[in-house]
Amino acid sequence: MAGRINDEDVKAVRDAVPIDAVVSEYLQLRNAGGGNLKGLCPFHDEKSPSFQVSPAKGLFHCFGCQEGGDTITFVMKIDHLTFSEAVERLAAQAGITLRYEEGGYNPSHQRGERIRLVEAHKIAAEWYAEQLATSPEADAGRHFLAERGFDQAAALHFGVGYSPQGWDHLTRYLRGKGFSDKELLLSGLAQEGRRGPIDRFRGRLMWPIRDIGGEVVGFGARKLYEADNGPKYLNTPETPIYRKSQVLYGIDLAKKEIAKTSRAVVVEGYTDVMACHLAGVTTAIATCGTAFGTDHIKILRRLLMDNGSARVIFTFDGDAAGQKAALRAFEDDQKFAAETYIAIAPDGMDPCDLRLAKGDEAVADLVEPRTPLFEFALRQIVARYDLDTPGGRAAALDEAAPVVARIKNSGAQHEVAVQLAGMLGILDTQFVVKRVAQLARWARDRGGRGPAAPDQRRPGPQQYAAAPPQAPRGPALNLRNPVYATERELLKLALQRPELVSPAFDAYGVDEFTAPPYAAVRQAIMDAGGAEHGVADPQEYLVRVREAAPDDTVRAMVTELAVEAIMRRAVDELYAGEVLVRVRRRAVERYIRDITGRLTRLSAHGDPAELASVQNELWVLQQYDQALREQGAAAL
Repeated sequence: MAGRINDEDVKAVRDAVPIDAVVSEYLQLRNAGGGNLKGLCPFHDEKSPSFQVSPAKGLFHCFGCQEGGDTITFVMKIDHLTFSEAVERLAAQAGITLRYEEGGYNPSHQRGERIRLVEAHKIAAEWYAEQLATSPEADAGRHFLAERGFDQAAALHFGVGYSPQGWDHLTRYLRGKGFSDKELLLSGLAQEGRRGPIDRFRGRLMWPIRDIGGEVVGFGARKLYEADNGPKYLNTPETPIYRKSQVLYGIDLAKKEIAKTSRAVVVEGYTDVMACHLAGVTTAIATCGTAFGTDHIKILRRLLMDNGSARVIFTFDGDAAGQKAALRAFEDDQKFAAETYIAIAPDGMDPCDLRLAKGDEAVADLVEPRTPLFEFALRQIVARYDLDTPGGRAAALDEAAPVVARIKNSGAQHEVAVQLAGMLGILDTQFVVKRVAQLARWARDRGGRGPAAPDQRRPGPQQYAAAPPQAPRGPALNLRNPVYATERELLKLALQRPELVSPAFDAYGVDEFTAPPYAAVRQAIMDAGGAEHGVADPQEYLVRVREAAPDDTVRAMVTELAVEAIMRRAVDELYAGEVLVRVRRRAVERYIRDITGRLTRLSAHGDPAELASVQNELWVLQQYDQALREQGAAAL
């Protein structure tokens, strides 16, 4: 294993890679004021943005779940990396060569496991792409793409490649690049053969699957030859870097446009994504061999920012399987704040076929939202019943009413309930409206009085509600307490604007902070060398304070205070002085109360010399308190 990474190199990595650039690869950020940015937290489900990033300080903090830290911490948490792996990844992005304390520069075999697996996939993707472009054997792959309207430029844009039919072409190539058999098997690029590892993908067209950060983590492979007894599509198995339920094909290309337009188009296959993007629908994405589910929704929600005007359009084939997939997607509808729609092409064509048959404009027109997903679901439900009989109408209402009750917009819910009555042929429209309203109310109340919805398998809105944010770690603080509020404000100034409170702040004792978490932060600042060190290099100062924190609880509090907005719009020396004085005066008042009590005890039966000493101490404090009242910060 490599030794400890040189501290100077770690600092160079922090300085070289802006935290907002890294975070924005994973979620949409918007202006939060005061130089900060905000977005939906990637570490817990939430409806409104409580995740803030401070580019100036190189820190992030979520005021909902209390996760926080610097650029390296973010990469560690979001991609489940070790400290060294996160530094190595960021260093590679910044072109920084790392040194280790044991000496020498880092050889590739010493890198962390994830870094190695990602590197193997990157090299494999480049090799597959080269095979498609130059190998005579890959003619079958090039013909497959050409038949579907994709030329060499399209293949290059999406990184499409070809895996030769031999047993171990890629395996031997990666061995030559320094990868071990263990790494090749762990990556899913190879599998065990009779005489050792062999290529997993052979004689197939290859689509690299990238994570939201743009790194290749797996492949989707399409069968080309009749002699191939494997499935039509073969995906990378579950590996330390690839979870099919947590990746979306094309998300690396689509993420910026999704965030910009608050719109996403979910299609069913790799060629559909290609067709959409080439037709100008650059928000298209697809799942990778699995149904669209909860983890996919989390990825999109972070990009869409849970904007109520956002749109998610699902395209499904018009056959029974496509309809089933659409209804399954509707089951997850309440997990979106976005409105969800369905698009089914004429004659049941998918976007790739539609582009071939009718051109780019037909694809762009297909994904214009027209049919809300709930409306499609209602039609499918109603079609299953005999509406010519009272029993059939009642049964259809029992199944359809809970669907209408789950519509997010109450006005739309009422309107659709009226439409449902018409679809069912129930003349008493108000009966249907009241039934829907009753179900919606029961769902909101989580099983208040009255029977549950007829179909217990169909979750109500509350079952889809985001989990409540975790309680903040550390002792609870009542910020309505003016003492705590002022102490918090002073610590924010000391961390964010040290030049305004130095050097006076560094003379403040830990005991001047009455809230234990704030006292711990004050101690961490002291252990890091004091606020004065933050004047020259604010970012490194915050790193030192976080490192000086005794545990994760205090470290989280440091990050929170370093990111949280200061209460005053105009933060200047005058305001900083006022806060410094308020904290000091309250501390002096506490000292005066303590000494007054001690003086009372000594007056009864104390030593005259000690009594005189305490009286003098009290007088000095009273004079200091008066000077603070009259002179303000000048008396500090």
